Amino acid sequence: MPAVLAPPASTIVTLSGPRWDDASQEPTPASVWRAAAGTTIVDELLEWPPDLFALTEVILQRSEAYRFALSPPVGSTWPPADIPDWPDAVTDTARRWSAWSEDRNGAIPRLLAQEWGIARARAGIPLSQLAEGRDWRLCEALLTLHAIADEACAGLGVALDASGADGLVYRARGRELLARTGSLARIPAHLIRVLPKVRTPPNGSSLRSLSRYAAVQVPGVATRWHKAPARRLGRQPYGRGVNFLLLPWPLRVRGSDFRPIAGPLQKLANDPFGFFEFAPAERLDLDLVDRTLVAARDEVETVNVVILPESAVEHGEIDDLEAVLARHGVTGLISGVREHSAHPGQFSRNWVHIGVSTGEHWVHIRQSKHHRWSLDEAQICQYQLGGALHPHIRWWEAMQIPRRSVEFVELGDGITLAALVCEDLAQTDDVASVIRSVGPMIVVTPLLDGPQLSSRWGARYASVLADDPGSAVLTLTSFGMAQRSRLPGQDSSPAVALWKGPGQQTREIPLEPGAHGIVLYASADLAARRSFDGRRPVENGSEFFDVSIHQVKASSTGSRSPARSACAPARPVLDADELTILTSWAEAAADALAFAPQRTEAVPADAQAGATWRAELRICEPSPSLNYAISGLARAVRTATATGTGPPLDAFLHATPASQPAEPALDRLVRAVLRSALEQRQDRQDDENGGLRPLGGAGRPGRLQATDGRVTGGAAVGDRRLATAGRSAAGSCGEVSSDSALTE
Repeated sequence: MPAVLAPPASTIVTLSGPRWDDASQEPTPASVWRAAAGTTIVDELLEWPPDLFALTEVILQRSEAYRFALSPPVGSTWPPADIPDWPDAVTDTARRWSAWSEDRNGAIPRLLAQEWGIARARAGIPLSQLAEGRDWRLCEALLTLHAIADEACAGLGVALDASGADGLVYRARGRELLARTGSLARIPAHLIRVLPKVRTPPNGSSLRSLSRYAAVQVPGVATRWHKAPARRLGRQPYGRGVNFLLLPWPLRVRGSDFRPIAGPLQKLANDPFGFFEFAPAERLDLDLVDRTLVAARDEVETVNVVILPESAVEHGEIDDLEAVLARHGVTGLISGVREHSAHPGQFSRNWVHIGVSTGEHWVHIRQSKHHRWSLDEAQICQYQLGGALHPHIRWWEAMQIPRRSVEFVELGDGITLAALVCEDLAQTDDVASVIRSVGPMIVVTPLLDGPQLSSRWGARYASVLADDPGSAVLTLTSFGMAQRSRLPGQDSSPAVALWKGPGQQTREIPLEPGAHGIVLYASADLAARRSFDGRRPVENGSEFFDVSIHQVKASSTGSRSPARSACAPARPVLDADELTILTSWAEAAADALAFAPQRTEAVPADAQAGATWRAELRICEPSPSLNYAISGLARAVRTATATGTGPPLDAFLHATPASQPAEPALDRLVRAVLRSALEQRQDRQDDENGGLRPLGGAGRPGRLQATDGRVTGGAAVGDRRLATAGRSAAGSCGEVSSDSALTE
């Protein structure tokens, strides 16, 4: 560590173990950090940017000094006047720090060393001086360090459009650390968890609005981040978007599908309660799934993601369902799953299955439900269930309550999703706090509920997430449950889904008579990331800005007989975490091709077993399968380097065919992952430097200039809203919703 970081001996903070009289002492930044992270403030925090981000976030939150970025104390100004062009200085420092973090050669950036020296030297002052702004120099240092660390976390989650050459390996290592531990920081995740941030709240002045690439969470909720090799998900001629096929099944729900069961909890006197389970009599109709997909693809050519409601699928039906989806080239499956316990007296499981296709295999991710459904007398009457469940008893859903966890899934093209099951959407607990801190692009909520009306509870809670942090929310219930829901004096409603996007009106989505499913096309575009600490906005986020719908009636013929497979499906050759790691290193290789071709072969070599950096990050070595896959990635890169000609990305894609005859499954997966990373990097470059670009800057209305110098009229390609609006109108039967990386 450079000597410039060492403060004078008299100011070095050393803390002994907790004493009985600690509670009477006024807290300091050092003691706050010791209580949160179990360690002292030391120079080693500069070795890894997310560690420093955690430190500054904890102290700014505890002292509430973050508010000074919007409202400095009397006589002070922000950003600091003595740092010329503070926003550019912050991003340049972060860029150089990211590169330094790879090998730690040379000195760390001057601004980082300067502000760190101030922060460490004053770590023993009373926190009240910081909270009241009396030590303004320390406030400046902490806010500046927080901004630098946040910028240095750019690209550790979602790959950015123009990540640049600096920090290629650092970002890949960070993604592997995230996959292994559920945190970007080296600090034990059971103490502090640093997560990637997808969206920052557009309004408000909370601490969450201070950062745009990272977020800190206290312990209590396990979190996992998954990457999957997308197959050009949602690429359209004039923009980006996703075709969702909503299957609001079962189409009929009988009263007998709800039935009381015995439970292990003892009944309380004068408080009658019981347990029920939802067990539909009809199995999933795979033939109907097949024929509905045929009809949907006749309308939109490609279905990206299929969504079914809560408890729509029995656990044993997943493999057969995914086999049908694979025949139609579907990339993702999100479905509520019921899994009955094999042990008498033990509750069943209720969860969301998220399946992502790699081309030959499906990767499975499970998002558990955390809150039971409770049926009281009013709901029993509303759903006409009095013949199955006694109205004078409170009925609780018979489901296991697992430890809380949140699964974030990155599907490519900047699309990141999370799933919440029914009641979980309405609970403002720690899970909701994690969702709001990360801000996924979309939150999908399968329900076992009545109609999805703008006047009901689902719309209220969807609006919360759509406003802050700005995530789109899609809810889906079964048509059968919507039809069973009848309030006194009201007819049943066919509204089976609801869409609420950032800044958009709530959209009720009905299933029309004769239809079996709904194609929902969600149009996506670039979105600005902002932070209220004085950094300039950057347009490297993504958001859904419009939806169009098309009712789907199943075709009379299917693609082919969807008979159940006679043998068990092939098991994935890598588990979800290992696939995330392989995908992360493939992204790093693609970035190297785009920004530093001379480093292309060195990047995957750094990922192989035996590298010392894994011990420094306290993560395990790759399994034999993962190490073989990483070695295969390195071999594919060497082969493509030797045979490719022309621009690096084009040459690599040409030299990396989709598959080889009789190739082992793991080799085929490596090839698919690498091609996916190359294609997405190429697509992002096309977005920046495409055949058409607006005169005067991306995203501004005006004339368009082609790469050959021709000028055409119309809206800028950088702003795809106008181009997509026409497609939305055509695809919805006349129904249109009203509704950059580190700077050099």
